[in-house]
Amino acid sequence: MGLVTIPTAPRDPDEPPTRLPRHLQPGDGWVECACGRRHWGLFGAAGLLLARRDGTGRPTDVVLQHRAPWSDQGGTWGVPGGAVGPDETAAQGALREAEEEAGIDPAAVRVVGERVLDHGPWRYTTVLAEVVDGTPVEPRATDAESIEVRWVPVDDLAGLDLLPAFADAWPGLRALLEGPSED
Repeated sequence: MGLVTIPTAPRDPDEPPTRLPRHLQPGDGWVECACGRRHWGLFGAAGLLLARRDGTGRPTDVVLQHRAPWSDQGGTWGVPGGAVGPDETAAQGALREAEEEAGIDPAAVRVVGERVLDHGPWRYTTVLAEVVDGTPVEPRATDAESIEVRWVPVDDLAGLDLLPAFADAWPGLRALLEGPSED
């Protein structure tokens, strides 16, 4: 299947587009998990948690995607991501998805770690990354799966309706971004 163009006429954001503007990937599909939920990604899934840091190295902002209402768990905020392909690492999949969904150039990103939610036959990997020094990164919604994609101050995440799995993981992810405690 080739690339499908986005219609130029306005549409109701609560309704799915008739055709999604994306390439189907070999890993696209749902997995019925032993936990009782369905998960996207035949070979697992991954997302990019990209941080911007201040002069002291502390994370100030992260890139978040506001999911379209028609999508799975729509209306919530999470990291750009999706299904990992059969020949991709989690980091490769997360970087590809962030480029497709948020216009983030992989060359502007330095991967600094990973955190894995392992359900046995299915896993979700959050790829932690930071902006390469001096590289401008202006995330934006580049497909119909997003209402918007933007930098969000780390202290403002508590006020957003986060994707439930991301909300559960955020305290630990934030601690990883902030590095070891000085205590």
